[in-house]
Amino acid sequence: MPYEQVLTYLDDPTLQKSIISVCLIILVGITKSILKRVLVDRGKKHKKNYRSQVNTLNNSLNISLVFFIVIFWSGEIQEFALSIAAFMFAIVFATKEYIQCFLGYFFYLSARPFRIGDWIQVQDGIGEVIAADWTKVTLLEVDPHSNAYTGKHLFIPNNQLLLKTVKNLNFLRRYSMHQFTITCEPLIDIVPIVSHLEKRAEQYLADFHDVAERYKSVIEKRMDIEFIEIKPHFHIHTNKFAKVCITVDLFCPVEQNLAIEQSITQEFFQLWHLELNKLPVHETLKPASLS
Repeated sequence: MPYEQVLTYLDDPTLQKSIISVCLIILVGITKSILKRVLVDRGKKHKKNYRSQVNTLNNSLNISLVFFIVIFWSGEIQEFALSIAAFMFAIVFATKEYIQCFLGYFFYLSARPFRIGDWIQVQDGIGEVIAADWTKVTLLEVDPHSNAYTGKHLFIPNNQLLLKTVKNLNFLRRYSMHQFTITCEPLIDIVPIVSHLEKRAEQYLADFHDVAERYKSVIEKRMDIEFIEIKPHFHIHTNKFAKVCITVDLFCPVEQNLAIEQSITQEFFQLWHLELNKLPVHETLKPASLS
């Protein structure tokens, strides 16, 4: 290709803008990669949560890049928009989901219902927020029963933030209201056993009582309502199969709730079988008291 033709191509304003835009995109990509590596390394070194900073960096650079390109190509975009005015309705209709996601992202930025690192629930999905961009929120799934990570990722479109109820569970990450039910046959009087277990439950939670009291105060202060009961609560009732049920409510550390549940359940059935074995066979349906 002759040298004059090369200069002619380079004199084309559209080609010049294209080259500048491509170089800018590459430059932003390299800058993002370098800064992300620096933030991750520094976060791991100081054992701090770096996800929020990385997410803010990505979104800031992406928004700045798009804003600059839109301004840079404003003339061409305006001409293009005028040329397709007749098809604008069809384009909006075809991209309405993306527009809703875009609006959902601005709702997230303005309302701040959660932050990176918070635990949230959207419908049946529960997890820790690890990233949020223009189209979706990424969660690291959490099992609601064990409060442990499942290793799965949940991708919530931003339009769901506008259409569905979002529950912020961040205040219940360390301590939670753990509830479980023990079911047994109505063969003996379990009231003395339950009274004994109430005292035992208080002993199980004694080591966490002071921290639980402070954490309870923080949660209730943020929510401006008192709703947490530190003391273990046992409720005796029956189910539709005429079985006796004991529902236990505990405010305890998340990592300890299953262990405490197992201990209380195991102790209950040990006492239940002990009392049952004391009765003659023909009296198993009569109430018995705990020794």
